[in-house]
Amino acid sequence: MNFRLLVSILFIGMPFVVSAQNENQKDTLIVFSNNSTKIGIFEKVDIAASFSGGDLEWRRFLERNLRGDVAAENGAPSGIYTVVMQFVVDKDGNISDIKPLTQFGYGMEEEVVRILKKSPKWSPAMQNGKPVKAYRKQPITFMIETDGFQIISDEPYVLYSGITNHINITAYKVKPDDLEVTISQGTIIPGAGGNYTVRVSKPGRVIIQLFNKKHKEIGEASFEVKEKNRPVTIPTLKG
Repeated sequence: MNFRLLVSILFIGMPFVVSAQNENQKDTLIVFSNNSTKIGIFEKVDIAASFSGGDLEWRRFLERNLRGDVAAENGAPSGIYTVVMQFVVDKDGNISDIKPLTQFGYGMEEEVVRILKKSPKWSPAMQNGKPVKAYRKQPITFMIETDGFQIISDEPYVLYSGITNHINITAYKVKPDDLEVTISQGTIIPGAGGNYTVRVSKPGRVIIQLFNKKHKEIGEASFEVKEKNRPVTIPTLKG
């Protein structure tokens, strides 16, 4: 089984950073029962916390330290899995309160937690020109591919609900006529030349399993099911 750890500039960019909505955005003021107050953690800031040294150093840190094979070793199906972590970066750049916002399993979330705990200090978020304690979200994507077969879809390891999806399946040691394919939710109908039509009714994830004519499993792949024509967002920050 092959694996890849997808580390790109996207993972340190604006799509997942909580940014300021206006210049006067304030942090949360917590009022206790004894009427004392405490400044809470910023969720919206002028400048988000970032890895010290910038994007290139973040990529190098992951490549040196993150075990990209952990999911494959734990039996994860072929697929693309974007793990999202929430954590807090304080005024001094220290990381705390690490919490996974995804639950893919197979050791992926645990591995990202481990690597964030090893992380050197970050550059803190800035609000009104001053460093502040703030939340941060960080996606890291694992990609797993199995040697024995290949499934080609319009978007890698993605299907859409409520429409007909077209995929092509090749099992390298099994003739197309001897291949049996099942899907955990919805329908998958074979056509000529390894082509299949797939329909699923709701978003989430589905498993496509491949068997030979003796019903011996060849492998399986996990596909994310998205709603067509709707923007995809990552989980919302929660305290």
